[in-house]
Formats: sequence, C-alpha cells, structure tokens
Amino acid sequence: MAKIEKSIDVNVPVREAYNQWTQFESFPQFMEGVESVRQQGDTNLHWVATIAGKRQEWDAEITEQTPDQRIAWTSTTGDRNAGAVDFHRVSDNQTRITLTMDIEPSGAVEAIGTALGIPSGQVEGDLKRFKEFIESRGSATGAWRGEVDQNDVTGTSGSSREMAGSGTMGSTGSSTDLGSDYGTASGGVSGYQGDYSTGTTTGTTGTGDMGSGLNDPQDLGTGRRENDSGF
Repeated sequence: MAKIEKSIDVNVPVREAYNQWTQFESFPQFMEGVESVRQQGDTNLHWVATIAGKRQEWDAEITEQTPDQRIAWTSTTGDRNAGAVDFHRVSDNQTRITLTMDIEPSGAVEAIGTALGIPSGQVEGDLKRFKEFIESRGSATGAWRGEVDQNDVTGTSGSSREMAGSGTMGSTGSSTDLGSDYGTASGGVSGYQGDYSTGTTTGTTGTGDMGSGLNDPQDLGTGRRENDSGF
C-alpha cells in the first residue's frame, strides 16, 4: 500500500477551510479526474473518477470527523484506500491543510503510476486547486458542523441541538392542581398541554405540558450537510 502525504497553507480562517472540505459534492471542481461525489447520508459517499485512464466507482465511509480539526475516511468497495485531512490554525486568517492517503492499487497500470509518483503529484495539484478555490471565494459554499466518532454521527455542533422528547414526566396532581408537567386529577382525566378540562366532579383544567420535544427544524441530533451554491 502506497502512502502519500502533502500539505499546503491557505489564506482563509480554519473554519472556512474546514467547512468547504465538508462539501464533498464540490470536489470535482478542484480534484483532477473526479467526475462526481454523491452524498448518501452524513457518513457515506459514492465516488466516480478516472484514475490512470480507467474509470472507477467506489463507496467510502467517513470514520472520524471533528469540526475545524480532522476528517478521516476509508473505502468500503473498490480498490482499498483510506486517508485523513487535518486542519491546523496558523493564524486568524491562515490554515495549514495536511492530506494523508493510503492507496492499494489493483492493477499494473495503477501500480506503475504510484511508483512514478503520479498520484502524489495529483494530490499536490488537488491541494493547490483547493487553495485557489477557497481563497477566490473567501468563504465556504456550505458547511456541516456535526461530529463523527468511531463511525457514529453524534450531531454535536456547538449549537443547541437536542433530540426529540427531552421533557420529563410530572408528578400526579391533586383534585385542584395538576403536576407541573403531566398529572391526573382525582376523579377526572389526565391534563394535556394545559387546555383539556378534566373529570366529572372535582377535576380542573390541566396546567402542565409535555416535554420540550422539537424546538425548531434544526433540532435533530445529526443535522444534514448543507451548501448554499447547489453543489
């Protein structure tokens, strides 16, 4: 298996460099030979590319992702390959990107290409084109700030994302006063959302409510990768 490692400094904040790299479907704009990268969920990608004159397709899985620090992947079909891209803050407006790849070519043509340093030169060229791409824009085309830890999307992103149903069950109320969240009036029926009249004798209007549930459309733990330019 051949190992390739290349670095480049880009003149944008680390957040912008990282955000752009999360937009995998934009890779054909700066990666030589890459025809398409299709997102299949938060951690799975389908690649189509021409390598050493041969068109290939393969699937890859994101195995680690930490915002502004690191993205790692491994192939799940096709020729074996794995790698990582690390982001290091040099200054407020400069980031060092280090791309490391392990490639195991399947055929003689690919093996000869690796021996001649062609893939290494291609990786270096891809980084240079990424530098031009992000510096010319000044900001990323989109971002996904979720985390991936040991193949598990946790969705922690620095924003207040919560899972549905985070509220708690209240205590049982008296005949005149329901519990703070969810109670049952004596002789009546359960109060719900503070607007259901209770019982036939002594029950009163429920005053509790259910748990907080979903706060807004963003409150799903994992989130989705988004971009603002249609890539």
